[in-house]
Amino acid sequence: MENVYGYLMKYTNLVTGWQYRFFVLNNEAGLLEYFVNEQSRNQKPRGTLQLAGAVISPSDEDSHTFTVNAASGEQYKLRATDAKERQHWVSRLQICTQHHTEAIGKNNPPLKSRSFSLASSGNSPISQRRPSQNTISFFNVGHSRLQSVSKRANLPPDHLVEVREMMSHAEGQQRDLIRGIECLPASGHLSSLDQDLLMLKATSMATMNCLNDCFHILQLQHASHQKGSLPSGTTIEWLEPKIPLSNHYKNGADQPFATEQSKPVAVPEEQCVAESGLLAREPEEINADDEVEDTCDNKEDDLGAVEEQRSVILHLLSQLKLGMDLTRVVLPTFILEKRSLLEMYADFMSHPDLFIAITNGATAEDRMIRFVEYYLTSFHEGRKGAIAKKPYNPIIGETFHCSWRMPKSEVASSVINSSSTQAITNHVPPSEEALNQMGSDCYTVRFVAEQVSHHPPVSGFYAECAERKICVNAHVWTKSKFLGMSIGVTMVGEGILSLLEHGEEYTFSLPCAYARSILTVPWVELGGKVNVNCAKTGYSASITFHTKPFYGGKLHRVTGEVKHNITNTVVCRVQGEWNSVLEFAYSSGETKYVDLTKLAVTKKRVRPLEKQDPFESRRLWKNVTDSLRDSEIDKATEHKRTLEERQRTEERHRTETGTPWKTKYFIKEGDGWVYHKPLWKIIPTTQPAE
Repeated sequence: MENVYGYLMKYTNLVTGWQYRFFVLNNEAGLLEYFVNEQSRNQKPRGTLQLAGAVISPSDEDSHTFTVNAASGEQYKLRATDAKERQHWVSRLQICTQHHTEAIGKNNPPLKSRSFSLASSGNSPISQRRPSQNTISFFNVGHSRLQSVSKRANLPPDHLVEVREMMSHAEGQQRDLIRGIECLPASGHLSSLDQDLLMLKATSMATMNCLNDCFHILQLQHASHQKGSLPSGTTIEWLEPKIPLSNHYKNGADQPFATEQSKPVAVPEEQCVAESGLLAREPEEINADDEVEDTCDNKEDDLGAVEEQRSVILHLLSQLKLGMDLTRVVLPTFILEKRSLLEMYADFMSHPDLFIAITNGATAEDRMIRFVEYYLTSFHEGRKGAIAKKPYNPIIGETFHCSWRMPKSEVASSVINSSSTQAITNHVPPSEEALNQMGSDCYTVRFVAEQVSHHPPVSGFYAECAERKICVNAHVWTKSKFLGMSIGVTMVGEGILSLLEHGEEYTFSLPCAYARSILTVPWVELGGKVNVNCAKTGYSASITFHTKPFYGGKLHRVTGEVKHNITNTVVCRVQGEWNSVLEFAYSSGETKYVDLTKLAVTKKRVRPLEKQDPFESRRLWKNVTDSLRDSEIDKATEHKRTLEERQRTEERHRTETGTPWKTKYFIKEGDGWVYHKPLWKIIPTTQPAE
């Protein structure tokens, strides 16, 4: 095999970004080396990766990028000039990797099958290895037993019983191995944070899960042979992991093995019951004068923590299965945003001027188009930063309150039509002092959200502008699934926008969200089809959020159309990117562009922490947020764990006493949740003549 060389772009970090480097694939040595440029090729390389045991992965981010994940845990993120060049590099790297991985298996005889404890002896295989040995050679523990099994040509009819016994023995050895690794000190010559040990731990778990799944399929096939065929309706599905997930994945923590139940944080029962009483009290009326403009700026553009904790992500991924429901999986603390999911829903309302302007439409057609325009502009601000991080899972009973003030003159100038695009994309929100001076010349939009259920996790949120007789009520059940190199979140639920001045209701749904490239630089994209309908007027909208295809294509693309169902006429078409520029083409022939990067964002108003209820999001998660802001991941994990354990203790207490959960602001109606005091119950709906 001849060597491959050429220039590629290499990602270093957020500060340095992408840099051109000269790469050489040394097929004979099984090395990927890089130099500053071609002229320095005769000097010592700037970096070297052992390819034996590595994983070469084309990125789904675009058609040019790919990653090289070495067995040591080191990673290169690279970018070719085009898709063809990427395919050339990926193919050659994969061939070289396979060749040297197989060579290691042949050159390193398997270790004798034995059960050993790394904690009981300082003579562990890892600590005794020679510098020239590769990590892969130590993945052969117990390999001789598998060889002896493969020599049995004629298996008896009850061979599955023997296989089950061997599997049980292997699981016991694997448990001993994990216990030994986790009992090691967090620092020193050989620690539980050793990269090779972490890789060994993750690989062994993944292997056992895979073997268990294969064994399950063999059992189904054996049963089908006995009965002649599988029973009708029988399906072979992805299985839940046979090795249960531990509650937390904190590196270096002195934890028991995953199959043992983690010890809960001690929370006095009386304290839980007393604090539950706070949740059950009557709804609180928020005084708008207590709210001040939000000054909190929790930027989510730091990738350092994610890169430093890749070993934890590897450990987590080793225990997940394709299609597995992540609702009950506790994810590592360092990948969390510094805000609750309830506050994220509030951030989708960051353009209150466009929200209020919906009801300004002179016709039913105009109002539907305005709602679609507002809907599509809401997602950009709802995401904090380009990196995919996860907001806190709200605790049951958690609430979030905020409001926005908009000068009436600003709303009037933000009526969206083809001639006002420049005004709505460039106006600057007024200052807090200016808003206070305006007083009654401002519209106020109020927002409240509550976590109404824990299993399943359901959130309810409501927003209103009483002066303009407009409100929106929604409930969302977030369902997360593991998809291999990405995580998908389905937003199950429905929202209803009510325009009481016009007697109209608009029902809408939300798109799915995906965290892509979770082992490299995670990023978010939206996907799926959503519908908006107004039964009274006969207008509807169909919006499609396009996920990026494997080859080519644009990121974050969205298309849609507004249609009058009675006449089957399309009155407006939309295309563009939901986080960049949107183009609206009207049936009149006019075209309008909205640049979301220049669209003014109105800061929300919140009460200071000392005036908030103990179960309002910011006060409830304050310790976690402060620790994350100070990069104290261990402290953040401990605070988060305390909150979650208190929730479990309260749930157990309610189950034992037969006490039903009582929500604070939302009432269950059918399959949905409705705010207890919506505008349509207070203000009579008018029936204007069109």
